[in-house]
Amino acid sequence: MFEVSIEILLVLVAAGFVAGFVDSIAGGGGLIALPAMLLAGVPPLTALATNKVQGFFGAATAAFTYARGGHVELRQQIRPASISFVASIFGALLVSMLPTELIRLFLPILLVGVAGFFALQRGLNDEDRERRMSPLVFSASMVPLIAAYDGLLGPGTGSFFMLAFVSLAGFGILKATAHTKLLNCASNAGALLAFTFVATPWWMTGLAMGVAQIFGARLGAHLAQKIGAKLIKPLLIFTTIAMAAKLIWDLI
Repeated sequence: MFEVSIEILLVLVAAGFVAGFVDSIAGGGGLIALPAMLLAGVPPLTALATNKVQGFFGAATAAFTYARGGHVELRQQIRPASISFVASIFGALLVSMLPTELIRLFLPILLVGVAGFFALQRGLNDEDRERRMSPLVFSASMVPLIAAYDGLLGPGTGSFFMLAFVSLAGFGILKATAHTKLLNCASNAGALLAFTFVATPWWMTGLAMGVAQIFGARLGAHLAQKIGAKLIKPLLIFTTIAMAAKLIWDLI
C-alpha cells in the first residue's frame, strides 16, 4: 500500500508533523521534510513532487486556521491565490529551461539578506505599517514572481513572501504569516499539478505525511496566534539562516 516500509513511514510521518509545525509559523518546512525523504531513499525528483503533496496539507491547514482567527479574509484573497497557483505551474514547467543551478548560487545570499532584515529592522511587530505598494500592484508583481520561484525551486518561498508582505504591503508579522500561508498553499497546489506531469509523487506516503502536517500546522498556527511576533520573528530568522546553510552545504 505504501511505497516505503512501516518503520520508514513512521519516521517520515514524524518529520511531516514537525515540518507542518515549523512551516505554519515561519516557513521552511521543506527543510525538514525533504531531507528526511532523501535520507529514506526517495529519488530526488520524486521527493520534490511528494514534498508538494504533503506540504499542501500543512499550508492549507495553517491558512484555514489563520482565517478562522480573523487574520486573513479568504474571499478578498481569491485573486492573489489564483495568481499564485497559475504562476507556480509556469515556474515548475520552466525547470528544464532556466539556469536553476545559477539561481541556487545566489539563494543563500538572498536568504541571509532576508534573515538580516528581520533581525536588524526595528519596530517589527504585529502592528501594520505604512504600505509601499498597492494590493493590485502587489498581486500583479510580487505574488507571481515568488510563486513562480516556488514552482521552479522552492526553498525560502515562505521567507520571500513574508519579506514582501512586511516591507511592501505594510503587514504586521502575524498578518503577513497568515497571508503567506494562503499564497504558499496555492503555489504548492500549482506546483504539484505541474509535477504530476513530469514526475511521479509517492501519493500514499505523501498523504500520510500530509495528515501529520495537518496536526503540526494546527498546533503551530494556534501558538503563533497566541504569541505573535515574539514567536514568529526568531523562528523565521532561524529557519531562513538554516535554509541558507543547507544550500551552501549542498553546493560544497
